[in-house]
Amino acid sequence: MEENIVPHSFLITKKQRNKLKNHNAFLLWFTGLSGSGKSTIANAVEVALFKQGIHTYTLDGDNVRKGLNSNLSFSPEDRTENIRRIAEVANLMVDAGIVILAAFVSPYEKDRNDIKNIVGEDNYIEIFVNTSVEECERRDVKGLYAKARAGEIKNFTGISAPYEAPQNPAIEIDTTKTSVTEAVSVILNHIENSLKLNNE
Repeated sequence: MEENIVPHSFLITKKQRNKLKNHNAFLLWFTGLSGSGKSTIANAVEVALFKQGIHTYTLDGDNVRKGLNSNLSFSPEDRTENIRRIAEVANLMVDAGIVILAAFVSPYEKDRNDIKNIVGEDNYIEIFVNTSVEECERRDVKGLYAKARAGEIKNFTGISAPYEAPQNPAIEIDTTKTSVTEAVSVILNHIENSLKLNNE
C-alpha cells in the first residue's frame, strides 16, 4: 500500500506559514502522572501565549480519547498507538504554523522519543511535570487512584503500570514547590527565543 503513496509537493511551506503568523510553530509536550498538573499548566501557558497573539491549540486525553482514539484501550500497545497518533496530528498542526500544547501521561521513554522523531527534534520541547505518585494520589481530583487501588481501573500508571521518568527534559516542574503562575513564567522564558522568526 505504502509504495503507491506519492507525496504531493505543496507550494506553501511551514516557514511561510510561520511568517504569516509572525511566530515559529513547535510542540510543547507535557508528560507526568495523572493528576500531576499537566493540563492545568498547559492551559495556563496557552492563555498566556494567546494573550501575546500566538496561534495555539491544546491536545489532551479528554479531547483525543473521545474522538480520534476512542477505539483504543489503556494496554501498553494501545498507549503506544495513542501517542503515535497524537504525535502525527501534532506534526501536521505544527506544519500548519500552530504552537501545540500536548498534555499526556505518555509513560514510556521510547514513545516520547518517537514523538521527537515524528515532529523533529527542533520542533519538540519536553516538559516533565514531576509530581510524585503520593502527591497525585493525595490530590486524586478525578478519583482515579482510588478506583485503581480498588482494582476497578487496570493498567493505571503509577499504580499497576510503570511510568518512565524523562532523563533529560527541556523543562522540569515540581508542582509541590512551583505554583502554576511560576511554572508558566519558567516555560515562557524558555520558549521566548524559539517563538521568534529570526531563529529559523
